[in-house]
Amino acid sequence: MKIRGLYFFLNLLFAVQLMAQSGVGTKEDREALFDAIVKMTMQREAFSDFKNKALNFDPIENMQKLRQEFVDAETNDDFWFALVKLSAARHDKHLSIEEVENGLTVPQMEEGRAPIRFHPDYSSKKLSFFVSDHSKNIADYCEKRAPSIGDELLEVNGVALADFVEQVRPYIAYSNENNFKIRTADALSKRSAQWPGTFFKDSFHIKLKPKKGRPYSLVVPYLNEVDWQYGRFLRNYEGYELAWEKESFAVYLPKDKSSKTILLWWYGFRKDLRDAVDELVNYAETNGMLAHDLIIDAVNSRGGSQGAYALARFSSRPFKTTGGNLRLSDITDDFIADRTEKYLSKKQIMDGSSPETEDDGSWMMEWLHGPVLKGLERGQDYSNNVPFKCAHLPYYSDWVMQPAKKHFTGKLVLFSGPWGGSHMDQFSAMVNDNDLGHTFGMPSGGYSNTWEWEEDLYFPNGSTPVVKFMWNIGHTIRPNGQVLEGNPALVDDYVPVTKDNYLDYKNILLGKALNWLEQ
Repeated sequence: MKIRGLYFFLNLLFAVQLMAQSGVGTKEDREALFDAIVKMTMQREAFSDFKNKALNFDPIENMQKLRQEFVDAETNDDFWFALVKLSAARHDKHLSIEEVENGLTVPQMEEGRAPIRFHPDYSSKKLSFFVSDHSKNIADYCEKRAPSIGDELLEVNGVALADFVEQVRPYIAYSNENNFKIRTADALSKRSAQWPGTFFKDSFHIKLKPKKGRPYSLVVPYLNEVDWQYGRFLRNYEGYELAWEKESFAVYLPKDKSSKTILLWWYGFRKDLRDAVDELVNYAETNGMLAHDLIIDAVNSRGGSQGAYALARFSSRPFKTTGGNLRLSDITDDFIADRTEKYLSKKQIMDGSSPETEDDGSWMMEWLHGPVLKGLERGQDYSNNVPFKCAHLPYYSDWVMQPAKKHFTGKLVLFSGPWGGSHMDQFSAMVNDNDLGHTFGMPSGGYSNTWEWEEDLYFPNGSTPVVKFMWNIGHTIRPNGQVLEGNPALVDDYVPVTKDNYLDYKNILLGKALNWLEQ
């Protein structure tokens, strides 16, 4: 009995050691790591009171609710998703976790996409998603009837839509409710490690309700590629034709040459933005079109940088830029050292592949090595507020941008929506808060901040890596002085996307814009 007991004890000890070596650590390791993450979040995170109030939550309390699940996670997959939920508990679209060498791995799952897409009906008081697109050959997968655009989604994999959405909500990063809805609707028909495999079946099982008639069920396969009927980016502008296209935006000109408008389908603030804007301005000057009105469709826009550069050429009025600050904490010195190294080695501060500053980054360096370090020495929680990342103006300026030497002088119209955010949030805020033009559609996604900090997490022993974790370490400040995250600028004319107007939504906005321009 003693030998058997000793054998059992040794096996148990071996199992505990094996578990610790496998990446999930021991229960004590996970407890210590959880406490460390929460402590670092309290020290580093730039919390938005606007967002917290709008979503009615407290980030730290939200994280603490996950403690037991985190500590009890004993497999790679369970621990990975516990970390996903812990990160998402802060409700910040920018924040996620990533693999690190010898750490946890993304759970293995056969990926695919069902040949059907959904979009929220924002006119509905209750949660409502409808069919927004499907493959060109959708009928091939349907035994009885094929779905139509506008059919309402009732169930997903045998679960009522509202219940299913609440079950996956903890895994999704978002900064406002409308952005959560549109991102979730788009993700529903994907099979990936976005949430645990228990949410998926071998095929995609849904129940739909047509605009007229009885609800019907549909089972469609997950595919590697889908040939969509419409595509997610609708650009069917009546009366306009494509003139040319760049990475950041496409230019559409009216078929009626008497129309004094230029329409821009705005994809994002990408690396070619300054060159693309300059090309447009030069074209307009050459063709006598600088007095034309600009209509910018940014409903589907991505983020990036240099929005203020564009606005200085799209408007004839001075305007106040967005601003930002830095949460001062234990990693501020490392952050400054990182930005300085990039500045010295590249002589150009970058936001991904896009230039982040209009100068060579010197204005940012002056600020980081001046007021920011002084604020850290004084024990401030935040740095002073300055023009956003000192990208277009020095920290000691009044934040006001003047129109460029060559610029448009006509009216400006902007379409926005809840899919886009980040720098799109800033672009919208600068147009709205400075009254540079008239806005239609819906507010943007509301997830702009200044910077994120990434750090490899280790268990307390310091040698076992886990994942890369992120923190939001600075506020974006709107021109009106408010924190932007969770607080996007409202639109002048609110036009929600619905199951009835989806396919013609862009033309509805365009019609309203043209009517406004004629006033």
